[in-house]
Amino acid sequence: MNRTIRAAVCAVAGAGLALGLSSCSEAVDQVDKAVDETYEVTYEVTGKNVDSIEFHGGGGKAMEPKIESVSKPDLPWKKTVTLRGIMPAAVMPVAADPEGAQITCKIIHKGKVLEEQSAGGLVTAGGCTAESPIGK
Repeated sequence: MNRTIRAAVCAVAGAGLALGLSSCSEAVDQVDKAVDETYEVTYEVTGKNVDSIEFHGGGGKAMEPKIESVSKPDLPWKKTVTLRGIMPAAVMPVAADPEGAQITCKIIHKGKVLEEQSAGGLVTAGGCTAESPIGK
């Protein structure tokens, strides 16, 4: 972690929590560890007439994740990805169907559903986003 971020973490930890230097150092170490730690999630999409699915696939930066996409997926669709640090897990299935579409998405981490959403209608974008479980 660069000096500017370390200094900011120390200042916030010191001012907001009235911590000493050793505690500040511990806070910085925890942030460093969280940024480098990885975690796996499984995205699941079910329903009918889904045109495409976009999802965070693990590349990029925490605040600018690389978006991956699959067109005309076979449903049910499932994908396990490894994400890093504070990067949120996100999956967005999209459908445009004159008959109406039905979509359900889930984000699963270690067998626990972190987020689940359902949507239906003519034009449907049923997205799921979950914060990183790192540091919880």
